[in-house]
Amino acid sequence: MRTTVSVIKADVGSIAGHHKPHPKMMELASGKLAEAENTGLIKSGYATHCGDDIILVMSHGKGEDNPEIHGLAWNIFREITEKVAKPMKLYGAGQDLLSDAFSGNVRGLGPGVAEIEFEERKSDPVIVFAADKTEPGAWNIPLYRIFASPENTAGLVIDPTLHDGFKFEVLDLVESWSVLLKTPEELYDLVALLGTVGRYAVSKVYRASDGEPAAAASTTRLSLIAGRYVGKDDPVMIVRAQAGFPAVGEVLAAFATPFIVSGWMRGSHRGPLMPVSFRRGQNVVSFFDGPPRVMAMGWQVSNGRLVGQDGVEPVDLFEDPFWDTVRNKAAELALTLRTMGEFEPARLGHEEMEYTTLPQVIERLKPRFKPIETKK
Repeated sequence: MRTTVSVIKADVGSIAGHHKPHPKMMELASGKLAEAENTGLIKSGYATHCGDDIILVMSHGKGEDNPEIHGLAWNIFREITEKVAKPMKLYGAGQDLLSDAFSGNVRGLGPGVAEIEFEERKSDPVIVFAADKTEPGAWNIPLYRIFASPENTAGLVIDPTLHDGFKFEVLDLVESWSVLLKTPEELYDLVALLGTVGRYAVSKVYRASDGEPAAAASTTRLSLIAGRYVGKDDPVMIVRAQAGFPAVGEVLAAFATPFIVSGWMRGSHRGPLMPVSFRRGQNVVSFFDGPPRVMAMGWQVSNGRLVGQDGVEPVDLFEDPFWDTVRNKAAELALTLRTMGEFEPARLGHEEMEYTTLPQVIERLKPRFKPIETKK
């Protein structure tokens, strides 16, 4: 049977700055998903959060970009904003809802979206990643490692079903165009684009041999929608694993060496992406509103439903003590970068600061700038 997994997220308010959503917000989200399941709108649903972002994971048979599914998510976020976040005066109430003009799709309205439709296999493991305090380009390195690097994914070398490689749909987030690149033949071209993480981001990955969808990632840039800094994009991603795709362990291995991403404090700094355990309560931010973090939720998909370890409750794939070592490395990198204060590269470069409050500082100082006199 054909199944769609939709992951839609938004920051609509949190306690104590950017720390976490209020429990009543999560209760409302979970209750609305349960209602949608009871009415048959979705097959299964799960609400969680990463940092201050609420994440709705839904399985259904309605395909991608379905107005009913997107409308469900939009109405949940609006109701949470109006009934909980605003009355409690939570920080950033309704922050990611940039428009009231919902017309069947939340794309371009603020919430981040990752969706993938596929024909169910005999066994279909799916991993949903959610990050906080970073941007869509944060997925470039792990997606490259998972689907294009034999140093990370042994199956690319020794598994005949992976040997033909994968196709990457890459989006230009500034000019709004996309290109499809195949690996390993176009590997260098792929890296040339993905290395510019603030502009190019992977939207979809397909198996080259038959076009089967392998991964989907959100590509929303809030600042480009609003024309100003309105919070970081905090992307989500779906990855299918095993039996013709990289193994779960290969997918997770892409996060074993912390890499530097943009975002963090005020969306204006670089920091390490730290894999965190949501069962241990590590999916909240603190130090300098960070560091940027990522959580990994594992399910089996069966007959259109998300199957977890306790009903729909997902497996916490970064709970293993192994990841403590990675977290410690990420913390050390974060401390090292913070010793630089407001100097690049700890702070973002000039072009990336365009949508922050820095231009207001420059504008205020403009009258005091004088031309440099050159001696003849």
